[in-house]
Amino acid sequence: MTFKYINKTIFTAGLTAVLFLSSCEKDLDRMPESEVTSASVYADFNNYKSVLTKIYAGLAVSGQEGGDGKPDIGGIDGGTSNYLRQYFQVQELPTDEAVIAWNDPSLPDLHNMNWSANNEFIRAMYYRVYYQIAIANEFIRETTDEKLASRNITGQNAETSKLYRNEARFMRALSYFHAIDLFGNGPFVTENSEVGIKPPPRIERKELFSYIEKELKDLESVLKDPRTNEYGRADKAAVWMLLSKLYLNAEVYTGQQRYSDARVYAEKVINAGYSLKQNYNELFLADNNINNNEVIFSINYDGLNTRTYGGTTYIIHAGVGGTMTPDDYGINSGWGGLRATKNLVNLFPDANGSSDKRGKFHTDGQNLEINNQVVFADGYPLIKFKNVRKDGSKGSDDTGLFTDTDFPLFRLGEAYLIYAEAVLRGGGGSNATAIQYINSLRERAYGNTSGNVTSINLDFVLDERARELAWEATRRTDLIRFGKFTSSSYLWPFKGGVKDGRGVQDFRTLYPIPSTDLIANPNLIQNPGY
Repeated sequence: MTFKYINKTIFTAGLTAVLFLSSCEKDLDRMPESEVTSASVYADFNNYKSVLTKIYAGLAVSGQEGGDGKPDIGGIDGGTSNYLRQYFQVQELPTDEAVIAWNDPSLPDLHNMNWSANNEFIRAMYYRVYYQIAIANEFIRETTDEKLASRNITGQNAETSKLYRNEARFMRALSYFHAIDLFGNGPFVTENSEVGIKPPPRIERKELFSYIEKELKDLESVLKDPRTNEYGRADKAAVWMLLSKLYLNAEVYTGQQRYSDARVYAEKVINAGYSLKQNYNELFLADNNINNNEVIFSINYDGLNTRTYGGTTYIIHAGVGGTMTPDDYGINSGWGGLRATKNLVNLFPDANGSSDKRGKFHTDGQNLEINNQVVFADGYPLIKFKNVRKDGSKGSDDTGLFTDTDFPLFRLGEAYLIYAEAVLRGGGGSNATAIQYINSLRERAYGNTSGNVTSINLDFVLDERARELAWEATRRTDLIRFGKFTSSSYLWPFKGGVKDGRGVQDFRTLYPIPSTDLIANPNLIQNPGY
């Protein structure tokens, strides 16, 4: 049994009743509120995997019951506050890759790039990040060598507990990576922080970078070898991939270039035995967990056992509307939300995927130009994620509401792109190898060598990242790294809130600390501009 199904079955079986707080608004390092005490849970080794599962599931689902019931954080609908849903929105909606038709209060502000510190979607992302950190801290705190020994957990059970503990450290580092990228500075807590109601201290962005780097370097030698852990659980390759992404963006985070390190860790991933999936489209289907040697780390879903209105349920439903047939996507209805801007469409030779299979858009009844963001017919929906299996059958939920499609957070295709960019930025390596990796992606996309290139530059790599990774929650970070996120030199429809686009102030490269947390924690300082 893979962790994909263990993850989902344990969550819905109610074993996560051992865990955690309903909101992390005031104190991120407090003890969990639960009907079951930590002492009783951690006294039994058999509970440990259930608790670890909750940490992994925190990226996928939003609460203690299916359909986002009993949400982990308060003040916003459980499905809306889903970790992946919000991560997708804050990474995609303020960019050239996506726009959404919904007019929820403060949601259009993301694409218009005029959000404030009171934006509920940014606040939901912030609290999701720090909720994840809090539950990881609690697990790490309760599985020290000393505590394991005091509970007479020894031998293989102790070794397994240590592995779980190190996986929890990885998950914490992943959320801190999201924190450094999205918010820069913020509260900082670890397993060694004082437990109680004392507000946590603030950490500077450079210091947080060093902390994440050290944690990941420590984990290199203690997690399982690549491709030897259960599907959906972290291993050494996940660590290497996260390090390569951290180093690729180091100049943004710290002012210091680390492109050589980004290349080295991308090479570690590339040489770890992964391979590109032959059919690009199969990376995003309902059975993308099967025979998939490209995905390094994923957020896992199952329409029967991981029921959420966030995650890929959101991505797939929200991307269907107008004249699109929901049945073709394995769902019962479209929510009429997500479309691409013409900037993304125009990166491909055509809009129907006949040349480059990555560039398939729904055009019937749609306008390429976006004249009104809230009109679904303005903009082409990207045809990518589906709740349909390779054989054409639908996902496991007969109602067509909840999806089976896993979200590939890290995959080999991106490691190729990181290597190429790092080489072009002076990080060493081979230009010929970089071109080879780019052409491997393009040969898969075209089905032959007709799309191959003989030279590349940084602008090409940025465009290729959009072609390969569209709607995979990387675009905001990429545009910032390339100096195009706020700049007037690169525009897209409704950037800055006007139809033809305009530049915005540079402080928008960071999201604000939510006003509610600034009030609750006097140690925090708002990011400039807010």
